[in-house]
Amino acid sequence: MRRTSLPYTKSDSNISVADVKNYSEGWFLSCEISQHSPSTLNNRKLYIRNLLWFFEKESITTCGVTELRRFILYIQNGHKDPEGRWGNPHERNAVKPGTIATYHRNIRAFFNWVVQEGLIENSPMERIPCPTDRPDDVHPFTDAQVQALLNAAKKTMNPRRDEAIVWALLDTGLRASELCSLRFCDLDMQTRQFSVEGKGGKRRAVPFGKTTAKALWVYLKDEQRESDDPVFYSAKGEHLSKDSLLLLIKRLQKAARATGARFSPHTFRHTFAVGFLRNGGNQFSLMQILGHTNIRMTARYVQLAQADIQAQHRQFSPADRLKQGGR
Repeated sequence: MRRTSLPYTKSDSNISVADVKNYSEGWFLSCEISQHSPSTLNNRKLYIRNLLWFFEKESITTCGVTELRRFILYIQNGHKDPEGRWGNPHERNAVKPGTIATYHRNIRAFFNWVVQEGLIENSPMERIPCPTDRPDDVHPFTDAQVQALLNAAKKTMNPRRDEAIVWALLDTGLRASELCSLRFCDLDMQTRQFSVEGKGGKRRAVPFGKTTAKALWVYLKDEQRESDDPVFYSAKGEHLSKDSLLLLIKRLQKAARATGARFSPHTFRHTFAVGFLRNGGNQFSLMQILGHTNIRMTARYVQLAQADIQAQHRQFSPADRLKQGGR
């Protein structure tokens, strides 16, 4: 039973915003006890923090179905605010449908926990359907775009680090969060592979080639690192954040005057996957390298690579060229 000092009865699905804040602390503790990965826990804290930020911005004191619908709509349209989404002037772009679905899934998980704890009877999220999460269109970088980014990386204030980052992203398909969380002990230069903690706290080995190994060696050879030190430091001497990584790629794009693609860490992931398959790699190996849990997630790269091969064959078919030459 709920405490009698609280303003709502157990049968209500509405709770006060103050209760959302208090209950979220219990949820985070429960997640830790359940041994969720640090990445999952940090993300859930971010989603609740942004939810509370929105309530404060809109002077909302009671959280129910209507207020949560407004929050979901804000995630979709917040980039249109003069101050930017979350009051951040850098948040000027529309989010992907998958981002909205991720917020919905985690906010729903929070309220399901509140119901399980007996604090409210019903979850207000039950009446809010999950937005459709359509897969991103896969548009990898061209060779010219990659070369332009590499040339730009050589001219930054931290060229060794930035060139190593570009090669690592291109050669491994690491997610932004995975690259940013790499520790020095996760790097094995002898076997040329990273030990990566992916989604759900699952670890996997991600190999890299000689070119990336050389870039990493040039970057690290003059620095002393402890086991838990980051592989890629930020300007503040901390782990490089996902936001900082995105800003770096945007700066490289601007310096290179490159256009024609979405310049983000995830585009490097697309580029690696398609390039791996074009060069003869098999989809099951790619699935393991990317940390996919379902072969269907990898299949879209297979389809794109096959379409590229078909286009190449139409252009360079030996039989067609022989026939054309005989005319």
